[in-house]
Amino acid sequence: MFSNYLIGLREGLEASLVVCILIAYLVKTGRRDALKPIWTGIGVALALALGFGCALEFGSQELTFEAQEALGGSLSILAVGLVTWMVFWMRRTARHLKSELHGKLDAALQMGTGALVATAFLAVGREGLETALFVWASVRAAGDGSPRPLVGVALGIVTAIVLGWLFYRGALRINLSRFFTWTGGMLVVVAAGVLAYGVHDLQEARWLPGLSDRAFDISDTVDPSSWYGTLLKGVFNFQPDPTLVQVTVWLLYLIPTLALFLAPVGFASGKGKVKAADEQGSRPSKAPQA
Repeated sequence: MFSNYLIGLREGLEASLVVCILIAYLVKTGRRDALKPIWTGIGVALALALGFGCALEFGSQELTFEAQEALGGSLSILAVGLVTWMVFWMRRTARHLKSELHGKLDAALQMGTGALVATAFLAVGREGLETALFVWASVRAAGDGSPRPLVGVALGIVTAIVLGWLFYRGALRINLSRFFTWTGGMLVVVAAGVLAYGVHDLQEARWLPGLSDRAFDISDTVDPSSWYGTLLKGVFNFQPDPTLVQVTVWLLYLIPTLALFLAPVGFASGKGKVKAADEQGSRPSKAPQA
């Protein structure tokens, strides 16, 4: 439930911030007449995300077992790729999100109503589709048949809406860059579990080998039905008897991705600048020409 709450909070807050920035800018510049197209675009984006989630849930039920596992595994890996891209993108652009949206909104205001609807739709729709896909994959990985994962997502989204409203009213101020760094790091850990579960689905669909090759089996030590087993499953998608391929993929994704994500934003560029400066300093200076 916690991992799904985190997904709903993180993705919902991104969407809430985008909406707040768009609405506040229009109100501040005296363009309240453009609010209706903005809300229309937001509504269409939310409806598309909801329809996409329903199509994933109900459409997959008509497939055979192997087809369900193949679809679930493929979409889980796709969801991990999208979420990974999203957390790195937000970490890099969180400080400049406001100015970027203002620029797009200025261009849309000059083009007319259709452009305003499209701007709001694209800004919110991407978050909605990513959320629907990752939530579906995470809920499928939980696999306990209870409504707790969906309740967690709903609570996260409600929290995000409340926080967005407080931001809009100016009643709440936090370091967004630090917030997205911490939540992004936790989402990388969650994504690693979803990725491992997706690989297991592909093994059950016979798309990948090694289903019977267990890395370890601690089912006797960690009871999956216990409270701590349920907690580990819900937060990290922990499995007491994973395959060797699952563990390998989990480690190969988690360690380098988390290391790159937690590294300073300007580490690579700063290192390159220092190297260039050293090279320039080591070159012999030319004598001034007379």
